[in-house]
Amino acid sequence: MGEEDLPVWKSYLYQLQQQAPKPIQVKCHRQLPSFPGYGLEFHGAISREETDRLLSRCEGCYLVRESQRAPGTYTLAIRFEGVTKNFKLFHDGQHYVGEKRFDNVHDLVADGLITFYLELKAADYIAALSSQSNYAESPYHAYNSVKKKRLAPPVPKERNHLRRVSQNDSLPREPPPDVPDAKVPTSEDVRQFEKPHQFKVHNFKGPHWCDFCANFMWGLIAQGVKCQDCGFQAHKKCSEKVPNDCLPAMKYVKRVYGVDLTTLVKAQQHHVPVVVEMCVKEIEKRGVESEGLYRVAGFHDDVEAIRMTFDKEGENTDITVRKYEDINTISSVHKLFFRLLPIPLITFDAYPLFMETVKKPKITQDERLRMTKVALTTLPPAHYHTLKFLVKHLQKVTEKQNLNMMTAENLSIVFAPTLMRSPDLDPFASLTAVKFEREIVDDLIRHQTRLFDH
Repeated sequence: MGEEDLPVWKSYLYQLQQQAPKPIQVKCHRQLPSFPGYGLEFHGAISREETDRLLSRCEGCYLVRESQRAPGTYTLAIRFEGVTKNFKLFHDGQHYVGEKRFDNVHDLVADGLITFYLELKAADYIAALSSQSNYAESPYHAYNSVKKKRLAPPVPKERNHLRRVSQNDSLPREPPPDVPDAKVPTSEDVRQFEKPHQFKVHNFKGPHWCDFCANFMWGLIAQGVKCQDCGFQAHKKCSEKVPNDCLPAMKYVKRVYGVDLTTLVKAQQHHVPVVVEMCVKEIEKRGVESEGLYRVAGFHDDVEAIRMTFDKEGENTDITVRKYEDINTISSVHKLFFRLLPIPLITFDAYPLFMETVKKPKITQDERLRMTKVALTTLPPAHYHTLKFLVKHLQKVTEKQNLNMMTAENLSIVFAPTLMRSPDLDPFASLTAVKFEREIVDDLIRHQTRLFDH
């Protein structure tokens, strides 16, 4: 895509906003007993007729009056197109007549006049903004297509120490279970993982344009919405048409712990979060023979220090033996990452399918593994790849169980509460599920070569 193919921002609505009437405060010169949160625009309990007379002098004039019928309630009156518009006005430290809140009445009126003017001059144009826009031709899609091409690596981005196990590897493996073909999430390009945008109403400073329809976002505050993970900005209506193709950036995500897993791996452009890769590498380098690995807790202050450093510096965090001699500190940092995931590694949606594999009576091991593999295919790609990477590591830990005393059963006791959380909020149900969750994690560790595509 060349520069000639990039979208052109549309200025029609911006020009209309510039033409909108400007607010003019009609000042009250009478002595009033009180000003309930308002300035000189407050005229006390005057009639509608008096209000019309005061506002008739100019377009954009406004005042605030107290209701004569309901003392203690207030009305904002604005002159537009020769007509006085009345709105019930509220004040709780900020002023508002609807969803938008303003620090002063003047800005509220300015924003209202812009809206009135655009609805008068461009109602049909505004109504058709999202319906007549094509996402494939949107600014966001166009600019990110360029970005994807520029950043695309020549080969899948994986670290040497994390390469996939190939059919020629010498590791002993069990024959794969006879299961029907299932769509395993194996996309090599982490940027293609589906992820919805996290839109939130935003106050834009200065002129901004919609990344979906390329039109100006009018108003003074709350002009539209902005994705908290990638910065996509749009009219609220346009945001409803945007597909789940968020491309998070760490400058928006800003931390590592407590972040949605798909968001994090897309921002870091790794199938597996960097913190997980680094912890596993360090543990396998110097700690797999450590007695009580993952069961013994590390020093709390060091764990918190490493967590905060990962949040701030990411892959530049130093967790080597020179900085942290106790391997239990690193293993605790590793576990903490999974414990703080807002959606657990084995997701709430997949949880019932995994539970069924251990609750269903009188089934053979092969049938149980077939059911488990089907359950695995329901995980989002980021969760699937990270779980695959983790259980492969845990299986390596069990190979040294004569030294570290950590069998698959012992590791499942440690990791089950971290990797799985019951969607059932009933504490008793969660308690009775513990033994089944341990069985599931035990199966994943013992049979990882049969359950995951390598």
